[in-house]
Amino acid sequence: MPGYLLHVGALVQCAHLGTAQPILRNPRVKVMGQMIVTRVCVYSVSGCKLPTPPAANGPCLMATWVTSAVRVLASGLPVLLSDSQSLCTPTATPLAIKGTQVRVKGT
Repeated sequence: MPGYLLHVGALVQCAHLGTAQPILRNPRVKVMGQMIVTRVCVYSVSGCKLPTPPAANGPCLMATWVTSAVRVLASGLPVLLSDSQSLCTPTATPLAIKGTQVRVKGT
């Protein structure tokens, strides 16, 4: 299914409303003047509201991506799309992509 390419300025949050930001970016490819993000990029999560053990298994600290584009690569790596799936550590909950650019799509 096609989705919009994920870029550095996209609004990405954990399931507990923490803000997620990419640690690595692809400086060679930009959309709307901002660098895109590839599948190997780890996201850092800050401001997660999930309590620490023993009350819960939070907060979300990092997130890795499970799915990405199949046909679109940047520097030989699959790019992330608005419908890409991820898992946060240590909570195993997904990130939610709330807003991204709406000009460039990939599959």
